[in-house]
Amino acid sequence: MVDYQIQTSSRQCCVTGRTLEPGEVCYSALVPEGGQLVRRDDSRDAWQGPPAGAVGYWQGKVPARETDRKPVIDDDVLMECFLRLEGQQEPDRVSFRYVVGLLLMRRKRLKFDDVHVRDGREVLCLKCNQTRQVHEVVNPALSDDEIQAVQEEVFKVLGWR
Repeated sequence: MVDYQIQTSSRQCCVTGRTLEPGEVCYSALVPEGGQLVRRDDSRDAWQGPPAGAVGYWQGKVPARETDRKPVIDDDVLMECFLRLEGQQEPDRVSFRYVVGLLLMRRKRLKFDDVHVRDGREVLCLKCNQTRQVHEVVNPALSDDEIQAVQEEVFKVLGWR
């Protein structure tokens, strides 16, 4: 079996040169050029059928830009990461676990249960909705910008960006 690397959408009509907008219906075809399969994208208006020699063709929609897409989040992977970081003391890992905990609360996997202060630091008690186990999470007192930066790091580490 031979694997082929197919390019992503060029977001540009090969016939008119017009930029194809996210969500717009377009037609794509694979044509052999220079010993490779090359993807051609055409707008609905410019499509005249598959080009001569096309190996394959299809109708689809122009995907959202990477910057517009929300990451697909696997709650089980996020929960596993959260559990593995339990008990870690390094500041970066404490921040990472805190942000993962916030994401899991947003995803309804964890629920705020209580808060207390230990050694001058706020500690959140988060209850798992599946196991009912309560997990303690140190609040590293991050600014909104720091939380955003750690969230981006979480997404990168887990392969979601």
